Order: sequence, then structure tokens, then C-alpha cells
Amino acid sequence: MTAVPIRRARLLLIVGALLFTLMSNTPVSAAAEPSGTASSRGAEVVAVTQVADRQVDLSVRSPALGGRTVNVRLLTPEGWDPGDRSRHWPTLWLLHGCCGDYTSWTSKTDVAQTESLRDVLVVMPEAGWNGWYSDWWNYGQGSDPAWETFHTKELRILLEHGWGASGNRVVAGLSMGGQGALMYAARHPGMFKAAASYSGSAHPLLDDESVNRIMGYFAGQGDDPLKVWGDPVAQRDVWAAHDPFHLAKRLRSIPVFLSCGDGTAGPLDPPGATNALEADFNRQNHALASELERVGARHVVTRFYGPGTHRWAYWERELHASLPMLLQALRTGR
Repeated sequence: MTAVPIRRARLLLIVGALLFTLMSNTPVSAAAEPSGTASSRGAEVVAVTQVADRQVDLSVRSPALGGRTVNVRLLTPEGWDPGDRSRHWPTLWLLHGCCGDYTSWTSKTDVAQTESLRDVLVVMPEAGWNGWYSDWWNYGQGSDPAWETFHTKELRILLEHGWGASGNRVVAGLSMGGQGALMYAARHPGMFKAAASYSGSAHPLLDDESVNRIMGYFAGQGDDPLKVWGDPVAQRDVWAAHDPFHLAKRLRSIPVFLSCGDGTAGPLDPPGATNALEADFNRQNHALASELERVGARHVVTRFYGPGTHRWAYWERELHASLPMLLQALRTGR
């Protein structure tokens, strides 16, 4: 299925919703986006592809990413119509982990079949193989990639102005995306009503082991590990600004869900499995939970379930465990 570029914007603005319905098995033009909104601010949808029932991929050209085009998968609610600008849906952002992409949640879990999400717009954005939901430091120069700017500014505006997203949002993610969920909620007060992290990197500055491990991921695919947040000593302020533990005070007013295994074989693992990454993240999550308690967080749910490794089977389970909290936050606007 190849995407269709935007054509005849004004005409398709009128008939975009009809085309989307009639051509449910064919890529559809993105011209239903209102003119003069998101595209005038920089990012723009250049193509739309219907990939499955209720699943739509937006191809977005992003200035924050150096003009590159990346994909965002939407799991759409029943009755969703991007041409109807009078209706906006509560939104769940689901963030993928390192080495994954925007398709991970729908390909690895049953999120698309989850009944409680049929009246929610689920946003699953690309975040790079190891983008770490950050505007990279790049030796003090910033610039591309700026994943945080892409998500919290460009994509947010685009979805709200042309694709039926409301300002009522919650966020969840796994591993790298768990850190991203906590970080976005803390660094952008009021953007998300609740945050959930499954096996997330909750305190990368915990100790040398944690620092060295995340630096190893920063160096993945031959990247310079210092480009992301700089040196953990010389640029400690940059590291702390992306460390959920050091942002705990900013999470006090919203519901927070933390879950993690301890890295030993659990009920969803093959016998004898172990995972040092999960064990490290388990220590980090315990540290964050204690810090949230210390700073007076109002609503923290922890599921530190003991035996369990860094696997999708657990993250699918924990998504379901966290949904009551996340959906309650959407209903009440807490």
C-alpha cells in the first residue's frame, strides 16, 4: 500500500471525510487537514494510508526532524471522521521502546482489539530507533533530531487541528517510551492528565551501571553517544532534565502508573530466562516510586511484580492493568 500525496487541498477538504469512508482499503489523501493550521506552523501531513480496520498511518514531514518524513499510526475510535472539525476525541498516546517503531504496539499487542479503547483516539508516533524522546543536545547545537519538539508541539497541533484529537490526553509507554511518557508529562505540565510507564528507564542517573547501560543504547547503530544528552558529568544538568526521578515534583499532581519485573524468569518467560536490563530498570522504578512518595505525589500506582523480564507479553498485560487509571483520568480530567 503506497501513500497518496496531498492534491487539490481545497476540493478534498470538502470531500475528504467521504473519500476516507469509501476508500477504506486504499491510501487516502491527507488534504482533509484544514489549510493554514499545522502546515503553516511547520509540520504537515503529506500522505495518509489506511492499513487496517480503524488503523490509519499519517506520513508527517517535520522541520524538527530536519525535514524528514516519519509515520504516526492512529487507532481511531468508532465514528471518527477527520472531516468533522466539530468533534474531538480523548486521546491516548502510546510510545514505543528502543529498537521498535510506530507499528510496535499494534503488531506486538492486542491494543487494536481492546474494547475499552473504541471511544478513544490512540496515537502511536515514530520516535526513532533510539531517539529517547529528546531534542538531542548535539554538542550544544541542538537541531535534528528534535523528537520532543516533533511530538509535543508539531504533532500535537497537527492532530488537534486536523485529525480529531482533543486536548484531553494521557500517555503511556514501554522501556525507552516509559521514560518518554514520564518525561513528557513532567516537562509539559498540563499536556497529559496521567502517565504510565512499563519497564521504563525511570532514573538513568541512578548509578554508574545505569548510566553506562543507557550510554550503550545511545551508541547503537554507530551513533555518537554524547550527542543525545552530552556527557553525564559535564552535562549533568541536561541528563537530570530528562531523568524522571529528578522531575518527580512535576509529576505530583497527576496519576502515575509504574510497573516492572525484576529480571528473573516469570510466568510469561521461558524457564531460566534472565534480563539485566529489566533488573536495572526495576531498581530505577523503585527509586522513582520512593521519590514520588517523598515529594507528596497524590496518586501513584505501582505494580512491581517480581519475576519477569523485558518482554512484550508483560507490557501488553501491564497496558491492560493501567487502562482503568488512564481512562478514568480522561473521563474526569484529573
